[in-house]
Formats: sequence, structure tokens, C-alpha cells
Amino acid sequence: MTEGVRGEDVGGVGGGGKVERVLRAAAPHALFEEVRGLLARDHGAAGAELLIADYAAARLQPVTAQPFTAESVSAYNTAEGRAFGAQEAHVVLGEGGVTVHLPVTVRGERLGVLSVRYAAGVPVGSHIGPLQDIADALAHEILVADRDTDFFLQARRAKRLTLAAEMQWQLLPGRACSRPEYDLGAQLEPAYAIFGDSFDWSASADHLTLTVNNGMGEGIDAALLTSLAVSALRNARRAGLGLADQAALADQALYGQYQGRLHLATLLLRFDLDTGEVEVIDAGSPRVWRLRGGTVEPLGLEAQLPLGMFEDTVYTSQRFQVLPGDRLFFLSDGVYDVLSPVGEPYSLHALTRAVMNTRLLPPSQVPRALLEELPGYRGGVDATDDALVVCLDWHGRPGTGAGGER
Repeated sequence: MTEGVRGEDVGGVGGGGKVERVLRAAAPHALFEEVRGLLARDHGAAGAELLIADYAAARLQPVTAQPFTAESVSAYNTAEGRAFGAQEAHVVLGEGGVTVHLPVTVRGERLGVLSVRYAAGVPVGSHIGPLQDIADALAHEILVADRDTDFFLQARRAKRLTLAAEMQWQLLPGRACSRPEYDLGAQLEPAYAIFGDSFDWSASADHLTLTVNNGMGEGIDAALLTSLAVSALRNARRAGLGLADQAALADQALYGQYQGRLHLATLLLRFDLDTGEVEVIDAGSPRVWRLRGGTVEPLGLEAQLPLGMFEDTVYTSQRFQVLPGDRLFFLSDGVYDVLSPVGEPYSLHALTRAVMNTRLLPPSQVPRALLEELPGYRGGVDATDDALVVCLDWHGRPGTGAGGER
């Protein structure tokens, strides 16, 4: 039996500052044990469990002292999955007690779910706020802890990653990001054996830079190629270079290493958060599709050479405009080139249907939903390429020409 949040109190206390102090003082691998103790002492909880979303964002993996020793639950059709998907607290009433499932999320990045149990009959309504504060503080500390411990990274995996996939996931900025001006979500497949596709993003006070990469080759070779390209692009971006110079520096780095034997197709985009103007360089095969006012269409961009194909390639940028309410999709060829059993490309008709069918989902959930359609579209045939979907909802900056109601 489930129930929404009720108004009664269980005597819980906020203590946000205390929670943060406790977590900052905790050993990285002991964060959840500290939270479990705090919930029992200060919030009257009978027990608690932390579940981390796996790399495919399909399962919620229990965090335990010994990895791979507890059964995971679905990230969709379970009470925990409901909190994870809706990104709001979900209360379950049962004969054995009351359980509050809370999203563990930081800046739009959905890490997992914190489940807190109480004795039967305990009213939990006004306890929800303090519990969510604890879940939010825990999310921030997990990201910090990942620099110093493998504990939570081990909990994420439902099975072993290939070495190439390990390299790629460590390269990524996350799988979602939210700011007032935009919401971003991304996913790679096959999550445990990805090799060449990748994405990157970085935001400043006035701009969002987004990179979508489709690397050449397979396995370690593809992962090494992508790692070099992303590192070169980041190096140029952090040096304050413009978009064309970022592409040129990465192009030189790849050509210097591979002499044109390997190259990388990429989209480089820089969004002006005030105006919605987008500067873009299309250096290869990743595509952009736009959903605007119920119409789905690809954006025609000027195609330029992939990075690293030839020496001293000159790149030029072009521009387009995004409006509040626009939804953009960035797709690798492992998505739009997928063929049905009768040879019809996914991008011909099925992609438009999938975009419309997912229009009510938030960007953090859209990539997973689109990628789940591909095996059925292939008719059960194994994929021959990895696949990447990035989804961006543009809201615009309130008080500027790019803002306003969606």
C-alpha cells in the first residue's frame, strides 16, 4: 500500500548543518553507515538502505559492506524506482512498518535512492523535509568520496565493466545536469562494454559548452582515442580558447599521435545562457535533432572533417538559435543508423515516434528510454556499434530574451 506525504510529525529535526559536519568527518567508505546511525539517533528510524543506480540506469544496487552480495531492484516498476524516476519522496505503508524512499540527487545527477524505515503507524509527513536534506547532503558527499574510494563505484556495477568501458565512464562528467537555463541527460550503451562514444559538458556563469563524440575503432583503441580527444578539448577550453581553436588543438593532438590512421567525429557546441545563441562545429557524424512546438526535425549543419583525419585542418563555426521550450537530441550513428530487419534506418521514421513518445519525460530519463527501443527495432539482432543519446531541454534565462514560459 502506498501513500503520499502526510502532515503528521515524528519528532524529526532538520539539523542540516549537523548532517554536513558528520558526513565531512566520516571516512569516504563509511558515509552511509554514518547516515544510518544519524537516522536512528535523530530521526527515530528503524533502519535504512542506500541504493545506487547502475551504469545502465536500469537497476538500483544496494550499497553493502561486500559488493555484489545483495539483490538489486528495478529502477522502473518498484517503489524505489518510483522515487528515482519521479525525483520526489515516495511513502509506502505496510503491515511491518512505513518506508520513505527519497531520491539521492545532486545538481540533476540521479545517483540513487535512500530508503528509510519506521515502525508501523508512525506518521512521517513533516519528517520528509529533513530526510530529503540528509539525502541531498549524502549525494554531494558521495561525489566527493568517489575521488578517494571505490566503494560506491563498485556498488554501481551490476556486472563487470570491460576495460574500455571503465576508461570511458571515468572520463564522463556525469549523466545529468540541471540549471535554471537548461536540463541535460545522457546515456551510453552497451553500458558495460562501451568503447568509442562519449560526451562532455562544462558550464560557466554565461555559457554551456557541450561536446558529443563518436570515436573510431573498438575496445581499448577506441577508448584511448576518445580519452586523448576529450583531454585535448578540455585543455584548450580551460586555456580560454574559442570553439574553433579547441577543435584545432584536438585535431593536432590526434593527428600527431595517429597520423590520420584513427580519427574522431565530434559535435562542439557553446550555448550563450543569456541569448540562447549556439555556436557549433560539426566535425563528423553525431547529429542534432530538435523538438519544437510538436515538430521533430534534424538540424542541418555544415559538415567538416573529423578530428585527426588530416594535418592542420581549419575549423569554422556556425550559429543557430534555441528558444525556451526547445528540446535537442544529440545522437551517435549507433542510434540513427540502426537498421530494422527490412533495412529501414531508425532515423527515417522510428526516431520521430520515439521523440514524441518521450516528450513528457525529463531529459534525465529520455536517453535511457530511447536506447531501450533499439534492440526491438533491430529485431533481436546484436548491436554492431555503441550508441549515445544526449537530451537537452532549453528553458532560457529568466529576465532575458532567452527566458520565459515554456
